[in-house]
Amino acid sequence: MKKYLVELTTEERSRLQALLGKGKPHQRKHAQMLLKADQGPHGPGWKDTRIAEAFDCHPTTVENLRRRLVEQGLDTSLEHGNRGSYRARKLDGKAEAHLIALTRMEPPEGRNRWGVRLLADQMVARG
Repeated sequence: MKKYLVELTTEERSRLQALLGKGKPHQRKHAQMLLKADQGPHGPGWKDTRIAEAFDCHPTTVENLRRRLVEQGLDTSLEHGNRGSYRARKLDGKAEAHLIALTRMEPPEGRNRWGVRLLADQMVARG
């Protein structure tokens, strides 16, 4: 049994149908998938495997789309799935400038070039 059930309201169905003609390509695809996944009184209630076959994607993609709709709402579900999953920067702008300057210097004695570990050690040593 599905953990995240899609039961669209009339307003949500109208918004999704309006996107079919004017939304961005990924929004149109997500709107179509959600309309097919709708298990409410006006929806066809397709299974994830059938939706995945129809839209040439993996059933997990459909499941993730349903989960985003239930947990985060309609607007979030229409965005790309990988939004917000960025990594925090390890270096700020000042530290990055120091790293670049370090790579422009001659490597230490006994080394032909800078390696990643050597650069990391030097950055730590220099604070």
